[in-house]
Amino acid sequence: MTIRAIGRNDPCPCGSGIKYKKCCLGKQESIPSDRGADAVSADLRRAIEGMQFGSLDEVQAFVGRHTLQRNRKPLDEFHGLSAEQMHCMLNLPFASPDLVHFPEVLDERPAAPIMSLFAMLSDAIGDKGLKPTAKGNLPQKFCREAALAYWDEDQYRENTRFGGINREEDFLDLHITRLTAELAGLIRKYKGRFILSRDCRAVLNGQGLAALYPRLFRAYVEQFNWGYWDRYPELRLIQTAFLFTLYLLTRYGDTWQPHEFYENGFLSAFPMVLDELPHDQVFTPEEEVRNCYTWRTLIHFAGFFGLANVEPVSAKRFCREYRVKGLPLLRDAAQFRLSW
Repeated sequence: MTIRAIGRNDPCPCGSGIKYKKCCLGKQESIPSDRGADAVSADLRRAIEGMQFGSLDEVQAFVGRHTLQRNRKPLDEFHGLSAEQMHCMLNLPFASPDLVHFPEVLDERPAAPIMSLFAMLSDAIGDKGLKPTAKGNLPQKFCREAALAYWDEDQYRENTRFGGINREEDFLDLHITRLTAELAGLIRKYKGRFILSRDCRAVLNGQGLAALYPRLFRAYVEQFNWGYWDRYPELRLIQTAFLFTLYLLTRYGDTWQPHEFYENGFLSAFPMVLDELPHDQVFTPEEEVRNCYTWRTLIHFAGFFGLANVEPVSAKRFCREYRVKGLPLLRDAAQFRLSW
Protein backbone atom coordinates (compact mmCIF):
# COMPACT_ATOMS: atom_id res chain seq x y z
CA MET A 1 0.00 0.00 0.00
CA THR A 2 1.22 3.51 -0.81
CA ILE A 3 0.24 6.83 0.72
CA ARG A 4 -2.29 8.50 -1.55
CA ALA A 5 -1.24 11.72 -3.23
CA ILE A 6 -3.20 14.87 -2.52
CA GLY A 7 -6.09 15.21 -4.95
CA ARG A 8 -6.84 18.53 -6.66
CA ASN A 9 -10.24 18.73 -4.94
CA ASP A 10 -8.99 17.61 -1.51
CA PRO A 11 -8.68 20.11 1.34
CA CYS A 12 -5.26 21.76 1.03
CA PRO A 13 -2.78 20.29 3.52
CA CYS A 14 -1.72 23.80 4.56
CA GLY A 15 -4.94 24.04 6.58
CA SER A 16 -6.50 26.93 4.70
CA GLY A 17 -9.80 25.08 4.27
CA ILE A 18 -9.62 25.76 0.53
CA LYS A 19 -9.36 23.05 -2.09
CA TYR A 20 -5.75 22.12 -2.94
CA LYS A 21 -6.11 23.20 -6.59
CA LYS A 22 -7.12 26.71 -5.49
CA CYS A 23 -4.51 27.07 -2.76
CA CYS A 24 -0.99 25.58 -2.57
CA LEU A 25 -0.96 23.67 -5.86
CA GLY A 26 1.62 25.32 -8.08
CA LYS A 27 2.24 28.32 -5.84
CA GLN A 28 3.78 27.02 -2.65
CA GLU A 29 6.16 29.95 -2.47
CA SER A 30 3.24 32.34 -1.82
CA ILE A 31 1.85 30.48 1.20
CA PRO A 32 3.01 31.62 4.66
CA SER A 33 5.70 29.31 6.05
CA ASP A 34 3.64 28.24 9.05
CA ARG A 35 0.71 27.11 6.90
CA GLY A 36 2.34 25.89 3.70
CA ALA A 37 2.63 22.29 2.59
CA ASP A 38 6.32 22.32 3.56
CA ALA A 39 5.37 23.15 7.14
CA VAL A 40 2.84 20.31 7.13
CA SER A 41 5.49 17.87 5.91
CA ALA A 42 7.96 19.06 8.54
CA ASP A 43 5.33 18.65 11.25
CA LEU A 44 4.62 15.11 10.06
CA ARG A 45 8.31 14.23 10.01
CA ARG A 46 8.67 15.41 13.59
CA ALA A 47 5.69 13.31 14.64
CA ILE A 48 7.07 10.19 12.96
CA GLU A 49 10.64 10.66 14.19
CA GLY A 50 11.74 7.78 16.41
CA MET A 51 8.60 5.72 15.80
CA GLN A 52 8.67 2.13 14.57
CA PHE A 53 6.16 0.80 12.04
CA GLY A 54 5.66 -2.80 11.03
CA SER A 55 4.03 -2.13 7.66
CA LEU A 56 2.90 0.54 5.23
CA ASP A 57 -0.62 0.03 6.56
CA GLU A 58 0.53 1.25 9.96
CA VAL A 59 2.24 4.26 8.37
CA GLN A 60 -0.92 5.07 6.44
CA ALA A 61 -3.06 4.80 9.56
CA PHE A 62 -0.71 7.03 11.54
CA VAL A 63 -0.59 9.68 8.82
CA GLY A 64 -4.39 9.60 8.62
CA ARG A 65 -4.77 10.12 12.36
CA HIS A 66 -2.15 12.85 12.42
CA THR A 67 -3.78 14.71 9.51
CA LEU A 68 -7.21 14.40 11.11
CA GLN A 69 -5.95 15.79 14.41
CA ARG A 70 -4.23 18.67 12.63
CA ASN A 71 -7.33 19.49 10.57
CA ARG A 72 -9.52 19.49 13.70
CA LYS A 73 -7.25 21.78 15.73
CA PRO A 74 -8.72 25.26 16.34
CA LEU A 75 -6.67 27.94 14.60
CA ASP A 76 -6.18 31.52 15.73
CA GLU A 77 -6.29 32.85 12.16
CA PHE A 78 -9.71 31.21 11.78
CA HIS A 79 -10.93 32.68 15.08
CA GLY A 80 -11.29 29.27 16.70
CA LEU A 81 -12.43 27.28 13.68
CA SER A 82 -10.45 24.27 12.52
CA ALA A 83 -9.23 23.69 8.97
CA GLU A 84 -11.88 20.96 8.65
CA GLN A 85 -14.64 23.34 9.73
CA MET A 86 -13.38 26.03 7.38
CA HIS A 87 -13.35 23.55 4.51
CA CYS A 88 -17.02 22.80 5.20
CA MET A 89 -17.88 26.50 5.43
CA LEU A 90 -16.28 27.21 2.08
CA ASN A 91 -17.37 24.14 0.15
CA LEU A 92 -20.46 22.77 1.95
CA PRO A 93 -22.11 25.77 3.61
CA PHE A 94 -25.65 24.40 3.26
CA ALA A 95 -24.70 20.78 3.95
CA SER A 96 -22.86 21.09 7.27
CA PRO A 97 -25.58 20.79 9.94
CA ASP A 98 -23.02 20.29 12.70
CA LEU A 99 -21.75 23.80 12.01
CA VAL A 100 -24.78 25.84 11.03
CA HIS A 101 -28.50 25.50 10.41
CA PHE A 102 -30.34 27.60 7.84
CA PRO A 103 -34.08 27.49 8.67
CA GLU A 104 -36.46 27.28 5.74
CA VAL A 105 -38.85 29.62 7.56
CA LEU A 106 -37.70 32.42 9.84
CA ASP A 107 -39.21 32.96 13.25
CA GLU A 108 -40.26 36.51 12.43
CA ARG A 109 -40.96 38.66 9.38
CA PRO A 110 -37.50 39.70 8.13
CA ALA A 111 -36.60 43.38 8.19
CA ALA A 112 -34.08 43.88 5.40
CA PRO A 113 -33.66 46.25 2.44
CA ILE A 114 -33.99 43.43 -0.07
CA MET A 115 -37.25 42.30 1.52
CA SER A 116 -38.71 45.83 1.43
CA LEU A 117 -37.92 46.00 -2.27
CA PHE A 118 -39.24 42.51 -2.96
CA ALA A 119 -42.48 43.33 -1.17
CA MET A 120 -42.91 46.44 -3.37
CA LEU A 121 -42.12 44.39 -6.47
CA SER A 122 -44.54 41.58 -5.62
CA ASP A 123 -47.30 44.08 -4.83
CA ALA A 124 -46.74 45.84 -8.17
CA ILE A 125 -46.87 42.54 -10.05
CA GLY A 126 -50.00 41.45 -8.21
CA ASP A 127 -52.45 39.15 -9.96
CA LYS A 128 -52.29 40.84 -13.35
CA GLY A 129 -48.53 41.00 -13.78
CA LEU A 130 -46.29 43.93 -14.64
CA LYS A 131 -45.50 44.89 -18.20
CA PRO A 132 -41.74 45.28 -18.83
CA THR A 133 -40.05 47.86 -21.01
CA ALA A 134 -39.02 47.11 -24.58
CA LYS A 135 -35.64 45.96 -23.19
CA GLY A 136 -37.30 43.62 -20.70
CA ASN A 137 -36.75 45.68 -17.57
CA LEU A 138 -39.08 47.03 -14.91
CA PRO A 139 -41.08 50.11 -16.02
CA GLN A 140 -39.62 53.53 -15.27
CA LYS A 141 -42.65 54.74 -13.33
CA PHE A 142 -42.52 51.83 -10.91
CA CYS A 143 -38.74 52.22 -10.43
CA ARG A 144 -39.16 55.89 -9.52
CA GLU A 145 -42.05 55.21 -7.15
CA ALA A 146 -40.16 52.38 -5.48
CA ALA A 147 -37.04 54.53 -5.08
CA LEU A 148 -39.03 57.33 -3.44
CA ALA A 149 -40.67 54.87 -1.02
CA TYR A 150 -37.34 53.17 -0.31
CA TRP A 151 -35.26 56.31 0.29
CA ASP A 152 -37.76 59.06 1.29
CA GLU A 153 -37.73 62.47 -0.42
CA ASP A 154 -34.46 63.81 0.99
CA GLN A 155 -32.47 60.67 0.20
CA TYR A 156 -34.10 60.47 -3.21
CA ARG A 157 -32.93 64.00 -4.07
CA GLU A 158 -29.44 63.27 -2.79
CA ASN A 159 -29.12 59.95 -4.65
CA THR A 160 -30.40 61.38 -7.93
CA ARG A 161 -28.55 64.69 -7.86
CA PHE A 162 -26.18 63.57 -10.63
CA GLY A 163 -28.82 61.76 -12.68
CA GLY A 164 -32.41 60.62 -12.37
CA ILE A 165 -33.90 57.15 -12.42
CA ASN A 166 -34.65 56.65 -16.08
CA ARG A 167 -34.26 52.87 -16.21
CA GLU A 168 -34.17 49.93 -13.84
CA GLU A 169 -30.34 49.87 -13.64
CA ASP A 170 -30.38 53.44 -12.29
CA PHE A 171 -31.93 52.03 -9.10
CA LEU A 172 -29.39 49.27 -8.59
CA ASP A 173 -30.83 47.93 -5.32
CA LEU A 174 -34.14 47.21 -7.04
CA HIS A 175 -32.39 45.78 -10.10
CA ILE A 176 -30.40 43.34 -7.93
CA THR A 177 -33.56 42.38 -6.05
CA ARG A 178 -35.34 41.56 -9.31
CA LEU A 179 -32.41 39.50 -10.62
CA THR A 180 -32.09 37.59 -7.34
CA ALA A 181 -35.83 36.88 -7.23
CA GLU A 182 -35.64 35.46 -10.75
CA LEU A 183 -32.69 33.25 -9.77
CA ALA A 184 -34.69 32.05 -6.77
CA GLY A 185 -37.63 31.14 -9.03
CA LEU A 186 -39.96 33.64 -7.39
CA ILE A 187 -40.73 35.80 -10.41
CA ARG A 188 -40.52 35.18 -14.14
CA LYS A 189 -41.76 36.52 -17.45
CA TYR A 190 -44.83 34.98 -18.97
CA LYS A 191 -46.68 36.22 -22.06
CA GLY A 192 -44.84 39.50 -22.02
CA ARG A 193 -45.33 40.32 -18.33
CA PHE A 194 -43.52 39.87 -15.05
CA ILE A 195 -45.50 37.45 -12.91
CA LEU A 196 -45.07 35.77 -9.55
CA SER A 197 -44.36 32.06 -9.84
CA ARG A 198 -47.01 29.65 -8.59
CA ASP A 199 -44.67 28.60 -5.78
CA CYS A 200 -44.10 32.21 -4.76
CA ARG A 201 -47.83 32.89 -4.61
CA ALA A 202 -48.39 29.82 -2.45
CA VAL A 203 -45.68 30.86 0.00
CA LEU A 204 -46.89 34.47 0.16
CA ASN A 205 -50.41 33.28 0.93
CA GLY A 206 -49.06 30.89 3.56
CA GLN A 207 -45.91 31.62 5.54
CA GLY A 208 -45.18 34.90 3.79
CA LEU A 209 -41.89 36.74 3.57
CA ALA A 210 -40.44 34.72 6.45
CA ALA A 211 -40.31 31.74 4.07
CA LEU A 212 -39.19 33.72 1.02
CA TYR A 213 -36.17 35.32 2.69
CA PRO A 214 -34.19 32.03 2.90
CA ARG A 215 -34.78 31.45 -0.81
CA LEU A 216 -33.54 34.89 -1.77
CA PHE A 217 -30.61 34.48 0.61
CA ARG A 218 -29.52 31.19 -0.91
CA ALA A 219 -29.95 32.38 -4.50
CA TYR A 220 -27.86 35.46 -3.71
CA VAL A 221 -24.92 33.57 -2.20
CA GLU A 222 -24.97 30.58 -4.56
CA GLN A 223 -26.09 31.92 -7.94
CA PHE A 224 -25.81 35.68 -8.09
CA ASN A 225 -22.37 37.10 -8.92
CA TRP A 226 -21.53 39.71 -6.26
CA GLY A 227 -19.12 41.37 -8.67
CA TYR A 228 -22.15 42.61 -10.64
CA TRP A 229 -22.41 45.49 -8.16
CA ASP A 230 -18.97 46.89 -8.88
CA ARG A 231 -15.88 47.02 -11.07
CA TYR A 232 -13.46 45.23 -8.77
CA PRO A 233 -11.62 42.09 -9.97
CA GLU A 234 -13.48 38.79 -9.68
CA LEU A 235 -12.05 37.69 -6.29
CA ARG A 236 -14.54 34.84 -6.02
CA LEU A 237 -13.21 33.81 -2.60
CA ILE A 238 -14.86 36.86 -1.03
CA GLN A 239 -18.26 35.44 -1.95
CA THR A 240 -17.30 31.84 -1.24
CA ALA A 241 -16.35 32.86 2.31
CA PHE A 242 -19.74 34.41 3.06
CA LEU A 243 -20.38 31.94 5.90
CA PHE A 244 -17.05 32.76 7.58
CA THR A 245 -18.08 36.43 7.59
CA LEU A 246 -21.42 35.51 9.16
CA TYR A 247 -19.50 33.49 11.75
CA LEU A 248 -17.38 36.56 12.57
CA LEU A 249 -20.48 38.75 12.74
CA THR A 250 -22.23 36.28 15.03
CA ARG A 251 -19.21 36.02 17.29
CA TYR A 252 -18.23 39.69 17.48
CA GLY A 253 -21.22 41.60 16.16
CA ASP A 254 -22.93 42.28 19.50
CA THR A 255 -20.84 45.44 19.75
CA TRP A 256 -19.85 48.00 17.13
CA GLN A 257 -16.65 47.14 15.28
CA PRO A 258 -14.81 49.21 12.67
CA HIS A 259 -15.11 47.71 9.20
CA GLU A 260 -11.35 47.06 9.25
CA PHE A 261 -11.93 44.45 11.96
CA TYR A 262 -13.77 42.20 9.49
CA GLU A 263 -11.34 43.00 6.69
CA ASN A 264 -8.52 41.89 8.98
CA GLY A 265 -10.38 38.69 9.83
CA PHE A 266 -10.81 37.84 6.16
CA LEU A 267 -7.20 38.58 5.22
CA SER A 268 -5.83 36.72 8.23
CA ALA A 269 -7.76 33.62 7.18
CA PHE A 270 -7.10 33.92 3.44
CA PRO A 271 -3.83 35.78 2.78
CA MET A 272 -3.45 33.92 -0.51
CA VAL A 273 -6.22 36.07 -2.04
CA LEU A 274 -3.67 38.86 -2.42
CA ASP A 275 -1.88 36.76 -5.03
CA GLU A 276 -4.90 37.02 -7.32
CA LEU A 277 -4.27 40.72 -7.96
CA PRO A 278 -1.46 42.41 -9.91
CA HIS A 279 0.12 45.53 -8.48
CA ASP A 280 -1.81 48.63 -9.48
CA GLN A 281 -0.48 52.14 -9.86
CA VAL A 282 -3.15 53.50 -7.53
CA PHE A 283 -4.01 50.74 -5.04
CA THR A 284 -1.94 47.94 -3.56
CA PRO A 285 -3.39 44.40 -3.73
CA GLU A 286 -4.25 44.63 -0.03
CA GLU A 287 -6.09 47.93 -0.44
CA GLU A 288 -7.99 46.51 -3.42
CA VAL A 289 -9.04 43.38 -1.51
CA ARG A 290 -10.05 45.38 1.56
CA ASN A 291 -12.20 47.80 -0.44
CA CYS A 292 -13.79 44.97 -2.40
CA TYR A 293 -14.51 42.93 0.73
CA THR A 294 -16.20 45.79 2.56
CA TRP A 295 -18.24 46.78 -0.48
CA ARG A 296 -19.41 43.29 -1.43
CA THR A 297 -19.65 41.46 1.88
CA LEU A 298 -20.43 44.06 4.52
CA ILE A 299 -22.47 46.61 2.57
CA HIS A 300 -24.06 44.63 -0.26
CA PHE A 301 -24.52 41.34 1.54
CA ALA A 302 -24.75 41.75 5.32
CA GLY A 303 -26.30 45.21 5.06
CA PHE A 304 -28.59 44.50 2.10
CA PHE A 305 -29.93 41.34 3.73
CA GLY A 306 -30.50 42.98 7.12
CA LEU A 307 -27.86 40.85 8.87
CA ALA A 308 -25.80 43.80 10.08
CA ASN A 309 -25.99 47.54 10.42
CA VAL A 310 -23.17 48.99 8.31
CA GLU A 311 -23.12 52.66 9.22
CA PRO A 312 -20.86 55.39 7.77
CA VAL A 313 -18.89 57.17 10.47
CA SER A 314 -19.07 60.43 8.52
CA ALA A 315 -21.85 62.30 6.76
CA LYS A 316 -19.59 62.87 3.75
CA ARG A 317 -21.07 61.51 0.54
CA PHE A 318 -18.13 59.28 -0.33
CA CYS A 319 -17.24 58.16 3.18
CA ARG A 320 -15.11 55.00 3.20
CA GLU A 321 -15.13 54.47 6.95
CA TYR A 322 -17.87 52.33 8.50
CA ARG A 323 -18.79 50.76 11.77
CA VAL A 324 -20.53 47.41 11.81
CA LYS A 325 -22.89 45.72 14.26
CA GLY A 326 -24.94 42.54 13.91
CA LEU A 327 -28.73 42.70 13.76
CA PRO A 328 -31.24 40.22 15.27
CA LEU A 329 -31.99 38.73 11.85
CA LEU A 330 -28.42 37.38 11.73
CA ARG A 331 -29.00 34.75 14.42
CA ASP A 332 -32.37 33.82 12.94
CA ALA A 333 -31.15 33.33 9.36
CA ALA A 334 -27.88 31.50 10.15
CA GLN A 335 -27.96 29.50 13.38
CA PHE A 336 -24.42 28.42 14.26
CA ARG A 337 -23.97 25.32 16.38
CA LEU A 338 -20.57 26.28 17.71
CA SER A 339 -19.32 27.56 21.05
CA TRP A 340 -16.70 30.22 21.51
